Amino acid sequence: QVQLLESGGGLVQPGGSLRLFCRMSGRTFSNYVIGWFRQAPGKEREFVATISRSGGSVYADSMKGRCISSRDNAEATATLQMINLKPEDTAVYYCAGVTATSPNLVRTNLDEYEYWGQGTQVTVSS
Repeated sequence: QVQLLESGGGLVQPGGSLRLFCRMSGRTFSNYVIGWFRQAPGKEREFVATISRSGGSVYADSMKGRCISSRDNAEATATLQMINLKPEDTAVYYCAGVTATSPNLVRTNLDEYEYWGQGTQVTVSS
């Protein structure tokens, strides 16, 4: 059974940074595309970033230049480094995984993902 566990959320001031982690257990992490999504109160869940099996990333326009996605297959962990955070970045952040045969495939649609973590809260406030 696949499990995804996010960590690293918290309270940060505007302009600050946070690093989120997503650890997978139960399957071979290197076979999975990993996506990051977020959901603010009263809003739909939205795409933030995705990283392919080979490490290539795609970012939402709102996060371009403000986040970097990476992965460590040996540690079965994906990381989302976020900088220059804004109050509108406040949300629950989720990681998700889906298998892919192509090493360069990325997925930006939440409906394409098979497995989800429980989420970690990020609050940007002074």
